[in-house]
Amino acid sequence: MIEKLNKAFTILPGVGSKSAQRFIYHLLERDRQGGLALASALVEAMENVKNCKRCRTLSEKELCDICANDVRDNSQICIVETPADIYAIEKSGAYSGKYFVLSGYLSPIDGIGVAELGLDELEKLLKDNQVSEIILATNATIEGEVTAHYINSMAKKFNINTTRIAHGIPLGGELEYTDINTIAHALSGRKQYD
Repeated sequence: MIEKLNKAFTILPGVGSKSAQRFIYHLLERDRQGGLALASALVEAMENVKNCKRCRTLSEKELCDICANDVRDNSQICIVETPADIYAIEKSGAYSGKYFVLSGYLSPIDGIGVAELGLDELEKLLKDNQVSEIILATNATIEGEVTAHYINSMAKKFNINTTRIAHGIPLGGELEYTDINTIAHALSGRKQYD
């Protein structure tokens, strides 16, 4: 039974066998009520959390709270790779539009194509709605850039303005501790200083 639990915990990213073992022994030795609460919450989430039918983020309702919010700007769609990216952007308080979650990035080698990312759904959304701007917030990886390029090409078919979030040196970051790829990207994406 403990080995089965260990395998179950190690499906989580960043959790190896030793970490899983620590979790298991803690729950079994010190917090059985917490273990039961965790098991119950997981079962409830697996049964009730689905994808929003518009933006594809995780939601207990047919439309997530952001898509159902009429105050948010329908003319902007921020394209992100994961629901966690929405959470990060929302914490900033700097964006009031809608989202579209890809749940990954284009990667033909891994068998992830247009259909797996819902890009056909995105195209319908762009065609059927009054979207004036797409904000590409995919990660600054090769796959993220390829995905952003594909979406930009799609947006051009509908004459939709496409912008890309800035990538570079983080606020409060120091150049000497920043990796060379980030510095190169920051230099190539520089803007006029007003």
